[in-house]
Amino acid sequence: MQLSAAPYEERLTAPRSWWLVCFLVGLSMALILLPFGTLPMLGGLAGGTAAAAVVTSSYGSVRIRVVGDSLIAGDAKIPVTALGEAQVLDAEEARAWRTHKADTRAFLLLRAYIPTALRVEVTDPEDPTPYLYLSTREPERLAEALKAAKAAV
Repeated sequence: MQLSAAPYEERLTAPRSWWLVCFLVGLSMALILLPFGTLPMLGGLAGGTAAAAVVTSSYGSVRIRVVGDSLIAGDAKIPVTALGEAQVLDAEEARAWRTHKADTRAFLLLRAYIPTALRVEVTDPEDPTPYLYLSTREPERLAEALKAAKAAV
């Protein structure tokens, strides 16, 4: 497998404030279990914090990658030959494509805590998906990597 000229990889990690929320979930569990004693309270603190951290970590572990001749976005793997033009979306335009401009047939890799995105047309006539909406912190860099991968094919 040949790597593209501009390989790209991004993990859509959750914001730092979400980790504080994980601790607060554990604290809530500890308070709920306080009437049952000290050990259940400590178990609730540890267990609640750990459970919330696992959920936060898994939600923020999704990746977007351009590898060889493919775009891998979450569970989707699309050859770059099936992709058309990429449009960089600023925060306002990204919000519009998440809401009133959205097409229900589109593939959305959406993370609301990431304000910018990339919209990529799907040109494969066999695919009913009109476009990909990819939340990304670096939409210009992702667009360049897709362009380079298409040029290499």
